[in-house]
Formats: sequence, structure tokens, C-alpha cells
Amino acid sequence: MDTDVVIAGAGPAGLMIACELATAGVATVLLEREERRPEFCRGFNLNARSLDVFARRGIADRFLAEGHKVPVTGFGGLPTPLDIGSLGWDHPFTLGIPQTRVEEILEERAIELGVDVRRGDELVTFGQDEDGVTVNGSIRAEYLVGCDGSRSAVRRLAGIAFPGTETTKYTLLGDVEADLAYGVHEGGVFVIPRPGYVRIVVADPVLDRPEPITLDVLGSIVDDAVGRPVELANPRWLTRFGNAARQAETYRRGRVLLAGDAAHIHPPAGAQGVNLAIADAMNLGWKLAAAAQGWASPELLDTYHSERHAAGARVLLHTQAQALLGGDRVGPLRELFAELSELDGVGKYLAELVTGVETCYDMGELTSHPWLGRMAPDLAVSVDGRPTSIARLLREGRGVLLDFGNRDHIALERIDVFRAEPLDETPVDAMLIRPDGHVAWLARDGREEPGPLPEALARWFGLVPA
Repeated sequence: MDTDVVIAGAGPAGLMIACELATAGVATVLLEREERRPEFCRGFNLNARSLDVFARRGIADRFLAEGHKVPVTGFGGLPTPLDIGSLGWDHPFTLGIPQTRVEEILEERAIELGVDVRRGDELVTFGQDEDGVTVNGSIRAEYLVGCDGSRSAVRRLAGIAFPGTETTKYTLLGDVEADLAYGVHEGGVFVIPRPGYVRIVVADPVLDRPEPITLDVLGSIVDDAVGRPVELANPRWLTRFGNAARQAETYRRGRVLLAGDAAHIHPPAGAQGVNLAIADAMNLGWKLAAAAQGWASPELLDTYHSERHAAGARVLLHTQAQALLGGDRVGPLRELFAELSELDGVGKYLAELVTGVETCYDMGELTSHPWLGRMAPDLAVSVDGRPTSIARLLREGRGVLLDFGNRDHIALERIDVFRAEPLDETPVDAMLIRPDGHVAWLARDGREEPGPLPEALARWFGLVPA
């Protein structure tokens, strides 16, 4: 083998997976066809769950130092924002930061960790057999991960179907200078402030548009929508996007896996793309590392598909719902949703839905505790008399067994075992946390869920303690 893993695509998914693999000591080659990052920026949002993920690898501060904290989020353009500042989350805000800068920070981190990043090197072909994958006829690896976008060559060459809904309408996006204030204008024209310019988003009345998007085309549609001439100048980026929603039928075929936009596309409502990609990467990284290092159970890598395909389907569901709420002829429905969002618990439910905080993986039938399958809260604890937190204990990318009692635990390979004193209230006596931060097992009041600890250790870490 020339390397353990080849990743195609240096977007958020590819870069985060590369960081996860390198943290685990897995040799990785990252191929990116573009020699440099584009000057335009697709998105400007990191949600609370992405920040939780970064905190559990000790890099959240790199993003927080450059972003703007907003203690609200939205759903489908409803007039009342969803308050997340008072929900008690680890990061009770969204972070305004350009996607280009997110990628730069992740690439810097990947290079720090020793990832072989090859820009200007495109995946053209590959073949796989029982022992590995050969990329471009010259690079031999154990696994290949396609993070190469919605038109993924990896997905196509692997023969993985991409079913879903076709585009039924398009939306124009223009980063321009304009004499329009921030907010929603007549005709559904959204204006979002950016440093030195604004981002204008407006429905395209033409489905089959043959000509490219120009400033004159955008200006004409904006004029018609608001009912007056609007001066637009100095375009930085002009594009249009559709409302198609698709999801790969499988996220894994043999030694080939998909993540990010290669695995799913959806309407951009709620700025989900970057955040969904990061969540995919956090789930896949440690499992792929386990497979490459030879200690994963045969079923472990398959849980990437079962867990993330279900999570992706949830995002397709609510982004399509949000897109419909922002459409024509749904005024009464939007008004009703606005009323519902004011009811106790509904706003919290919608906020957790659009930020991914609700994500819960199946840990087994005999589970009842609300922490099981979810990301462990960042409890303050004391280990060996020193204050720390769960996020800090996870920074090495290993599993963590945290015991708040006095049980005896033998040393476990691939797991850090800590006897701790809780500095926050905790309703559990012990818990096993996967490297991605999700609770796989816990004990409380003499009861173990979803079953005995050795079963959880065998399932997730290939360990059977004596």
C-alpha cells in the first residue's frame, strides 16, 4: 500500500475526515482537483453541533476567534427567529464565518497532523478488489472516500445510485453591491449583509434558462420583484441553484465510502451543507481508522451508513419543508407555523432539528436514558484532582470510559479510562463515549444500558475484557 486511505475532495467533509484519520495515526492522501480555493464563498454558517465537534478535538477556538456569534437560528423564513441562546447548549449560538475560512482552518490542521494534501490532483478513475483500491492507476490504498461534491466521480464510478427529487425551481444568488437594506423585501428578495457587499437571493422565474447569469439578468429580476429600479454593481459571484433533494442509496460499497455532498444534496434552507458534512466526517473518521488499523469488527464500518444515512434523510426532510414554507401560495401555512413555533417546546424542537443537536444513533433496543446515542454533554469533571471536561478528554480521538463511582476497571487498549468526580450534576454512574462523542453505554442506579459493558466494548471497540 502507498497509503492507508485516499480522500477525493478537500471540502469540509474531506478535510475533517483527513484530520480524524491523522489523529488516529492513519496515513492519508487527500486529492483536490482545484489548485487553489475559489474566491467566492458558498456559505457563512457553523451551527452549534459543528462547534461541539470541533471542541471535542480542541480546535473550536480557532473558529470562534474569527466568527460572529448569533444566539438565534431560523426555520423556513418564519418571521420570529428561534432563540437558542437560552437552551443551555455547549455552544448556544450559530457562528457567522465564511466557508472558505472554515476550509482554510481545517486544511491548516490537516497539514499540522501530517496529511498529504495534493492540490491540482484530480481523481479520474479507480478500481477496487478484496484487498484495496487503486486510484488513478498509481496510488494503492486500503480505502477510498469520495468527498468530491454533488457530481461526485467517486459515486458515479462506484455505481452508487443517487435517487431523489428533480429540480422544480431555481433561485438566483448574487454577491454584489446594492442599494437595498438587509432583510426580506417585496417579491421575496432576501438581502444578507456581507463585508463590503450584500448577498441577494431571489427566485428565478425561468426554469430552463439558456443564458448564463449576468448582473443584468439578476438586476432585471430584482427590479421586477421589488417593483422599482435597484442599482446593482461590482458582482463578486453570480450563480443559481435548484431545489433538488437526493441521497446516495448507500454510503459504502466495499472499500469505497461517500460523505458530504457526494452522499446527499438538498435545498440550502438553514445553511446545512457544511454542518452536515462535518457530522458525516466525525462519524466516519474513527470507524474508518479502526478498519484501516485492523481492529474494527466486520459490522463497525457498516454503522456509518446506517447512522448517517438516517441523519441525512432527516436533513432532506426538514430542508424540503423549509423550502416549501418559503414558496408561493403558502401564506396561511407559514402563518400557522409561526404560531406553532411560539408554543412551549416547539421552538426548541425546531432549533435542535435544524442544528443537528437532536441527532441520536441507535444503541440498541433496551435503551431509555436520553443521553444514549446522543453526543455526551460537556460536563465539568475532576480527574486526579484536576478540573477538566468531557470535550477535553476526547481530544485524542479515542474512546472514553468515565466512571463516577469506585469500580475497578482494567486498562483497555484504544480506550482512555478515567475515574472522575463530577463538578456538574450528572444522572449517571458511568458512561462509555465513542470517539465521535456519542454515548454508547451508561450505568445508573445499578442498571447498565443498553446491556453489559463488555457487549458495548466488543461492539464499538472490538474489546472483550477478561
